[in-house]
Amino acid sequence: MPQELLIQVTPEIAHNEFLLKDFIGKKIKVATHAIAHVVVLKRSIDARQRAIKINLKVVVYLEGEPFQEQVLDLPDYPNVSQSQEVIVVGAGPAGLFAALQLIALGLKPIVIERGKDVRGRRRDLKAINRDHIVDEDSNYCFGEGGAGTYSDGKLYTRSKKRGDVNRILELLVAFGATPDILVEAHPHIGTNKLPQIIQDIREKIKECGGQVLFETRVTDILIKNNEVEGVVTQNGDVILSNKLILATGHSARDIFELLDRKKILIEAKPFALGVRAEHPQSLIDKIQYSCDYRGELLPPAPYSIVKQVGGRGMYSFCMCPGGVIAPCATSPGEVVTNGWSPSKRDQATANSGIVVELKLEDFKPFAKFGALAGMEFQKSIEQKAWHLAGQTQKVPAQRMIDFVQNKVSSEIPKTSYVPGTTSVEMGQVFPGFLSQILREGFSEFGKSMKGYLTNDAILHAPESRTSSPVRIPRDGVTLEHLQIKGLYPCGEGAGYAGGIISAAIDGEKCALMIAESLKK
Repeated sequence: MPQELLIQVTPEIAHNEFLLKDFIGKKIKVATHAIAHVVVLKRSIDARQRAIKINLKVVVYLEGEPFQEQVLDLPDYPNVSQSQEVIVVGAGPAGLFAALQLIALGLKPIVIERGKDVRGRRRDLKAINRDHIVDEDSNYCFGEGGAGTYSDGKLYTRSKKRGDVNRILELLVAFGATPDILVEAHPHIGTNKLPQIIQDIREKIKECGGQVLFETRVTDILIKNNEVEGVVTQNGDVILSNKLILATGHSARDIFELLDRKKILIEAKPFALGVRAEHPQSLIDKIQYSCDYRGELLPPAPYSIVKQVGGRGMYSFCMCPGGVIAPCATSPGEVVTNGWSPSKRDQATANSGIVVELKLEDFKPFAKFGALAGMEFQKSIEQKAWHLAGQTQKVPAQRMIDFVQNKVSSEIPKTSYVPGTTSVEMGQVFPGFLSQILREGFSEFGKSMKGYLTNDAILHAPESRTSSPVRIPRDGVTLEHLQIKGLYPCGEGAGYAGGIISAAIDGEKCALMIAESLKK
């Protein structure tokens, strides 16, 4: 019968089918020609030693053993055009996967998205990069697919306990993602490929009788006797349903303000704040792989680093090998950074958010805003950066050693951030305690990763949308809002997810709970 093996091989063996079969044959003591198929289940890189190894989990089929190549098909979704309707606000991963699950359960989703479809968004992204114009409803955060669509499509998650990660990955493959995402330890789709997958998910929702409404912003939630009745859009249209999944993402400040204004319970939530650091990818390769030249058999090297500095965690976030830095403001008058990589991760630079954990006590200067104190703190940093960078989408920037030494950089080389940079001492952007932690932290990073602390690295500020500054509390079992019946806070915006996979899982869970409640 087929054998499952855990093996460690050189990159040359891992990328050559004959060499891999030969290695396995010697290991299990069979002739190379007797091995019919080797299926790789998992793959990761071990770069802890100078001699880099590839860890593989494989299934080995010998000649004569039955073998069928796995083909992942979409579920047989029913037509729900005449079924009970459920409103889903937001077409990010939480909203889209909630809609698919609702269809699978025989319910009709009405997906309401404030932004444009994936193609329409592209024009607005160009306007940010080229003309410094921010459309409040269509940008890197808002629009079909949510923030992840044009921010890389990273699929790695530590949230294994939250649900079936493989189920989400398999659905993505069925919708057109490369099967490699089922194998790689840190899977990612790439900003150049993810939009088509998102578009295909939308078409499946519509094909099955669901609705998807673009450029439709929710401006009010109708509530009677503490129970949802529907929503009102910016045009005054009323959409009725007593089941509402609120999956608006971590940047929907107007929704947080709406909930607060209507006395619907929300809470301030700590998040992380810092900068986005860009290095030459060749430098990161040299540090991580202990070599002068990476070669073609190894992917552009990522890194992950965590330190405790001044009693707070400082860590890398959303690291993008071979990627670029993008302008992710959602309103005029603010500057926000994020990063993404194309599927091949073939750009000349690597970037990562380097952020510091915040505490609720840090929001005290904004205490008058109550549950929105964290959001107002976040907003104040982004607006300050905008003013310091000349009231454009240019970003405050500083060389890394200059920042650590509290010295303004005399000049900033061109970086991957298209709108451009302005040389600023970062201490002007952040509160004093945060600047000090970042300075000490970068020195510590440099000790752990020799060569990381360099003036070839450029810091861009701020990296401020790491997670939602608000949590919308819900029942731990039913997933309904603690106060409003029929309201299901969902995904990153509600404080219950951190990335594409965990958001998609949370969307599915909310859909399942709605189906359960309707049965009762």
